[in-house]
Amino acid sequence: MDEGSEMPVKEGAKRPLVGVIDDGTKTVRFVIYEAESTEELVSYQLDKTEVTPQEGWSEQDPLEIIHHIRLCAENAIDQLLELGYTKEDVVTLGITNQRETTIAWDKFTGLPLHPAIAWNDIRTDSTVDAILAKIPDRNKNYFKNICGLPISPYFSALKMRWLKDNIKAVRRASRDKRLLFGTVDAWIIWNLTGGPHGGLHITDVTNASRTLLMNLETLNWDPMLCRLFGIHRESLPQIRSSAEIYGVVKNDSILDGIRISGILGNQQSALVGQNCLQAGQAKNTYRSGCFLLYNTGTRRVHSTHGLITTVAYKLGPDAPPVYALEGSIAVAGGAMKFLRDNLSLIKDVAQDTEHIAGQVFSTGDVYFVPAFSGLYAPYWRKDARGIICGLTAFTTKNHIIRAALEAVCFQTRDILEAMNKDCGMPLAKLHVDGKMTSNDLLMQLQADLIGIPVLRAQSWDMSALGVGVVAGGAAGVWPLDSFRTHNTMNDTFLPTTTDDDRDARYTKWKMAVQRSLGWATSKKSITMTEERFRLLASIPATLYIIGSFTMLVVSNMLKNNR
Repeated sequence: MDEGSEMPVKEGAKRPLVGVIDDGTKTVRFVIYEAESTEELVSYQLDKTEVTPQEGWSEQDPLEIIHHIRLCAENAIDQLLELGYTKEDVVTLGITNQRETTIAWDKFTGLPLHPAIAWNDIRTDSTVDAILAKIPDRNKNYFKNICGLPISPYFSALKMRWLKDNIKAVRRASRDKRLLFGTVDAWIIWNLTGGPHGGLHITDVTNASRTLLMNLETLNWDPMLCRLFGIHRESLPQIRSSAEIYGVVKNDSILDGIRISGILGNQQSALVGQNCLQAGQAKNTYRSGCFLLYNTGTRRVHSTHGLITTVAYKLGPDAPPVYALEGSIAVAGGAMKFLRDNLSLIKDVAQDTEHIAGQVFSTGDVYFVPAFSGLYAPYWRKDARGIICGLTAFTTKNHIIRAALEAVCFQTRDILEAMNKDCGMPLAKLHVDGKMTSNDLLMQLQADLIGIPVLRAQSWDMSALGVGVVAGGAAGVWPLDSFRTHNTMNDTFLPTTTDDDRDARYTKWKMAVQRSLGWATSKKSITMTEERFRLLASIPATLYIIGSFTMLVVSNMLKNNR
């Protein structure tokens, strides 16, 4: 920032501050940056309560999210005071959030009508089947040219439909025209800006592009898709750009009066935070899941190899949208937690995975496909389930832990292979962030298995930084051009294996993936699994009764002849 600018800088040395609300799957954070500084000034976070009422279900408490935001903001601003700043130095707020997680609430009472259904929840399997039954050839990719997404339990429209079909309070609210749906960003902003007393019901293009309801060309809710899923447009938030002044906080909290000027889904925000603002750049974030985004510029690339097309960002109401190809991995860090909590192979995820896996030089030809709730990109197979294969009498837990780390790397290669085919231009380097990147062994394995340099960001969480930049830009305190030219420091990991070695291991990985498919099937009654009844299922009722009677007679005759 120029010294002669009219920015609200106090005492000539301090820059204005940008606050960021970062709602993740596991935690809520509040981070404060000095404008034009990529270093966190202060931050505070709280863990969230995760509820799993059934296998494959994952829920969160929407009211806890709002409560945690208040507490995190208060504690972060208390830290500011110790540094000689005040709350008034925070000139604007940005919001970044877990995507696809869906909330239904009453616009008059402000209360949620059901716990938030998390992004990785798979309860909507039967809803997916019901929707596919209405589509030619049951083609899950039938609407990809409109919304960029396959029909999958992952996306918000399926969760909205499930809530309407299964929760009476949601059905009643829809009938009485008091139902509001939204992803977590919409829920947060509605509450921050007044809730039942004039709260703004808005979302941004990046979050809207994850619902299966937004048209990627018009950037509006698509009437045909809304009809297909039975979602009234009146219950959906207004779609806005990712960077503009939306309104001010009005919720009697410490944030009262501060403008809100940036919204980005957390993976798109990490793309911005990694400074991948040019077409052809890509980043991968390693958390519970893994999310690889490839910037395609203003060109929408419709994948034919299992990826999704999403909005990367739209930096202002009049700015053109920038798109990305994305590959989502359902289980990355989640596999390490499985080794700890379910198999008791490790005690500390961060330390033990690197230390124990590093005690062996290979996986001993063991492959671990962590498809606990199906496979996301590029397979999109909800019937896949986790497997560990290639075990021998010499396999130890060290090999299995190393195989779990390699699984993250192989899934990343799956996505990069698909991106190369869709874009025709292999990636030259991969920017990475997320808590798992602190594992040096994982980073080296990643470079070895994809054959290109891996550049690790200095900060493990780039999501907060990305939306901080766009919010600061919209508020006039953080010029994007200065961020584009910012020289970000990275740790670089270079490949150390041969092409033949990595390709041979990747071939084995693909064999393991094939073995993971088809495990989850729809349940049938015991009697209908018998061969005679399955064969008779297509016979008219009369013949069925005659056939059953004949089978009984023959069975008795055989018994009498023994």
